[in-house]
Amino acid sequence: MAVNKIIKFLLFFFNFLFWVSGCIILGVSIYLKVSKDGNVVTGEALPGVDLMIAIGVIIMLLGFLGCCGAIRENRCLLLLFFISLLLIFILLLAAGIVGAVDKEKVNDWTKERLNDFVPLQDQTAEIKTDVQKLEAEWKCCGLAKGPEDWGSAIPSSCRCNDTSQPCKTIGGHMVYTTPCSTLIIGVLEDNMVVVLGIAFAIAILLIFGMAFAMTLYCQIGKKEGPTTA
Repeated sequence: MAVNKIIKFLLFFFNFLFWVSGCIILGVSIYLKVSKDGNVVTGEALPGVDLMIAIGVIIMLLGFLGCCGAIRENRCLLLLFFISLLLIFILLLAAGIVGAVDKEKVNDWTKERLNDFVPLQDQTAEIKTDVQKLEAEWKCCGLAKGPEDWGSAIPSSCRCNDTSQPCKTIGGHMVYTTPCSTLIIGVLEDNMVVVLGIAFAIAILLIFGMAFAMTLYCQIGKKEGPTTA
């Protein structure tokens, strides 16, 4: 049937692009993960790279599954592909609703992750170095509460070199008073619209994929006849 062939081609093409996008996401994510410039602290507070790796792997597997189901016209693979896309769509929708409606939960989770590093003077040299890089770049001090996160050993990265920022005198030196968690949460909120936009675009792709898969599934069922399982 001509319609069956068209749907089969569309589903295969869709899943090929799906698989390629998964490969790209996975490759970029792994590169960011192993990059020496990665910051341990921001990696813990913003675990986007790990999430991207998981998404890349899932998209690759689903793309391969969908391609096999379309080429072989296998109803079991197509049904499994449809159910997988439906589950991802539901999870994506739920995560989008939580992110858009209940931002406080996301902010509280970020604060809890950063609070695990306090007191900073008890952390490893690697974590201390990453925190100090963050402080120097973002003009903040400490992670959860401010300079007191360092105890009595406040590093030079907290020194107030920009008088336009909130500062106070501690131990004879002017230091920033804004905790870095405030700025990290600000970045999260600023990028929330972009993240929700990407999630919406992926959701649209999932709907098309489910539609193609179910249509081909039904077409194959009609061709095989009512007695075929």
